[in-house]
Amino acid sequence: MKAQKGPVLRDGTTVESLVDLQMREVKLRALSDPEIYEIEQRKVFGKVWLLLGHESEIPNAGDYVQRHMGDDSVIVARDRAGQIHVNLNVCPHRGMKITTHEAGNAQVHTCIYHGWAFTNSGDFLGAPVAEECMHGKMLSKEQLGLQKARVQLYGGLIWATWNIDGPSLEEFLGDTKWYYDMLYTRSNKGLEVAGPPQRFIVRGNWKTAGEQSAADGYHTLTLHRWLGEGAGAYQSEEAKKAGEELAKEMLGAEVSSPHGHALRCIDLARKIKKLTGKDPAELTVEEKLMALPPPGMTADMVSQLKENLTAEQIQVMSWMPPQVGGMFPNIIFEFLYIPQPDGGVVGSLALHTYVPKGPDKLEFTNWIFVERDTPPELKKQMIEQSVRLLGTSGMVEADDSDTWPHMTLSAKGAQGRNSTMKYQAVYETGAPKGWPGPGIVNEGFTKDDTQWHWWKYWYELMMADE
Repeated sequence: MKAQKGPVLRDGTTVESLVDLQMREVKLRALSDPEIYEIEQRKVFGKVWLLLGHESEIPNAGDYVQRHMGDDSVIVARDRAGQIHVNLNVCPHRGMKITTHEAGNAQVHTCIYHGWAFTNSGDFLGAPVAEECMHGKMLSKEQLGLQKARVQLYGGLIWATWNIDGPSLEEFLGDTKWYYDMLYTRSNKGLEVAGPPQRFIVRGNWKTAGEQSAADGYHTLTLHRWLGEGAGAYQSEEAKKAGEELAKEMLGAEVSSPHGHALRCIDLARKIKKLTGKDPAELTVEEKLMALPPPGMTADMVSQLKENLTAEQIQVMSWMPPQVGGMFPNIIFEFLYIPQPDGGVVGSLALHTYVPKGPDKLEFTNWIFVERDTPPELKKQMIEQSVRLLGTSGMVEADDSDTWPHMTLSAKGAQGRNSTMKYQAVYETGAPKGWPGPGIVNEGFTKDDTQWHWWKYWYELMMADE
């Protein structure tokens, strides 16, 4: 008899039984069960690296924002030396939140309940009526500081984890970092946020959004069909009606990761031919990049790529650059080339996180980015376009956020919870000829591999010993 492994739910169901590794299926119950949600807080959000924001949100000493690592509120703050710290927003005295503000500037954070005070690095300073020693003598001041997360910056993005002795961020990103570098570390001055992130609540389980973020391109053909019917600048009228050109946007290379990260690298050949009138195969890498610079960059900025990327990465940037994808567990990025009525192209750069707020609720958080060096007029165009398309009320996200509550409700039904999500469209191709990048790479029309790797890593974490 096979020995049970991993958590067992109160009704005797094992987490192991929710994922069929052979058939590549996941039971819908995984999207709604409160017990699974509680286990995830420890085994997923308590173990992996989580994205909390961007350093340009807190540029000055004392600047801070309140964010969440799973269910836990944290303070993300910059100290006098410029270092960024992430501390649990829970007073060690009686459990009150240290700050209830979303953002601000403070050199000292003081709990409103009993006045215990802490530095931006989380160290305990003292309590009122110092002569009475109201913090007691059983613990030293060093022992009364806020719980500190492990912090690392990458491309200006602020990452943190409670897994103090676990894998580094580089190990967590693995081979996919080679591709993320093309987005976040490609320019001399890097990215900056275009204001505070937008946020709204969706009545859906966080995994409905998380697994879609693992490079699900297939849904674009139906859920976002309007992109091909009305917003495409490269289609004939016949192709618009048939949706053929939108299907071509699903061609390219997809990168999977054992840690659930994913990237869709879309072929630029049609766009470059449209802009230049020439066969891209006859153009050099530099000529292609000058004709169609990376989203958010101008032709004058293309030379910066050589200072920050390898020749192989630049080759991919001019050929099939990463444009959409995810970072496990709850992140999607979009670095898109959006055609304009005048025949040009304007980039849209956005990044979303889906913060769990309960088994059937998530907080959609959206950052819009621009390159610091981008000319002001282009920045303005990019921001306006990104808000319209990718903002919390944007046309694309209005589509996506409509599906997640329905999936969550389906997962609550007595019959529905035993239905399965299927990831059985499998790549059989391998990487494009001459592809220089690492990782699990496949060419062709989008398939289910990237999302299945997302679920496999979720399963691995859920089954791991604590």
